Amino acid sequence: MHSALVPKLVRVKDFKRETSDLFTLTLDWQTEHQPGQFVQVGFPGIGESPISIASYSDEHVKLSIRQVGTVTNYLATKRKGDLVSVRGPYGRGYPMQYFKGDSLIFIGGGCGVAPLRGAIEFAERHRDWYNELHMFFGFRSPNDIIFQEALKRWEKAHNLNVSVDKVPSNTCYDGNVGFITELVRESQLDNEKKVVMICGPPIMMEKIIEILKEKGFNDDQIFVSAERLMYCGVGKCGHCMIHGKYTCRDGPVFRWDEIRGQMNDS
Repeated sequence: MHSALVPKLVRVKDFKRETSDLFTLTLDWQTEHQPGQFVQVGFPGIGESPISIASYSDEHVKLSIRQVGTVTNYLATKRKGDLVSVRGPYGRGYPMQYFKGDSLIFIGGGCGVAPLRGAIEFAERHRDWYNELHMFFGFRSPNDIIFQEALKRWEKAHNLNVSVDKVPSNTCYDGNVGFITELVRESQLDNEKKVVMICGPPIMMEKIIEILKEKGFNDDQIFVSAERLMYCGVGKCGHCMIHGKYTCRDGPVFRWDEIRGQMNDS
């Protein structure tokens, strides 16, 4: 069997409930990876799901997982000391060394903030590589905001912008309300020595890119994280192909000119 396909059992170090339908598992697993890569996680006899790595650490791997089916509901029952099966990391992440000397702009929607967290932690570890760090994160409602503790830290250290689509009645919230696209549009961002990393629903990413193009950003300054149903992780099964490119092997991170106009295609 291909060595990259062989799973291993690792222990859970911590479980954290982020929102009603999203949780973070911290795994006692030390592995080299690039921000933006993913792993296949699950358990024998249950199945597995592709999950982006939501950290950058020598001590652990964090996976932020949305409960949407059998495997992820099973993983939601795991607590400290329990075992899960993982294989990977897979794919191509954000080319962080390529961005040296630039300011970094992170734009995420919902659970799309998770793979960006790894890139942010990488940038914080290599802080002298980069200039300013700008963040624009959008969520459905205040109850859907993830990484609350990290957001407080980023707000103090960097240029953080958070918005929610709507605020339910009887909810205490005094932050921005509206689509994250509008915060980006209203910002004073320019394309001078800047790189943008985007992850979220395809329609959000395409709208953000339209706004960035209006602000003068070039294709080689924009990197997106694409989502497809990735079974094998090594470009063998073909389920994640986008016009000749395998999301699991050639992505999931693509420079915009590599995938422009194809994110909604299969």
